[in-house]
Amino acid sequence: MTARTGRGGRTVVLALGSNLGDRRDILQGGVDAIAGLSEVRVIAVSPVYETVPVGGPPQPDYLNAVVLAETTLPSRELLGRLHEIEAAFDRVRVVRWGPRTLDIDVITVSGERSDDPELTLPHPRAHERAFVLAPWHDIDPAAELPGRGPVAELLAGVDASGIRLGGAPLVTPRAES
Repeated sequence: MTARTGRGGRTVVLALGSNLGDRRDILQGGVDAIAGLSEVRVIAVSPVYETVPVGGPPQPDYLNAVVLAETTLPSRELLGRLHEIEAAFDRVRVVRWGPRTLDIDVITVSGERSDDPELTLPHPRAHERAFVLAPWHDIDPAAELPGRGPVAELLAGVDASGIRLGGAPLVTPRAES
């Protein structure tokens, strides 16, 4: 996947997770809401994985997916729009790594680097998380995480025992022409 698109957009990788409510419907709603942003074009949606929570208090298992998209939004503005989507699904930020209806993480934006505590790019823990790497690899086997290397190699080096394919796939929204 090229870092820049022919339409002036930038490639963005987003990781979605949900472990409260109707997790699959919430993930689909998140994907649909992302696709509904006029400055974003969804390219691909990964299979859904069911994953054991990493860190935080005891909580239900997650459903996770990765979205590959193009955007013309600046990264900070994209993050703000994603937070609005999370809020529309009643996301509350009370406990770090706690349960949530919808979590959307920006993993990488066209190789951009940022040490901003509000938006660190690439995502500082993506290289350690099988629940990000496996679905990302499914939709872009040649992907690379900037500063870390090929996603395939990173995935081979992490413990993936806590993830498994999680049922019905999400629908990739059609881009309007």
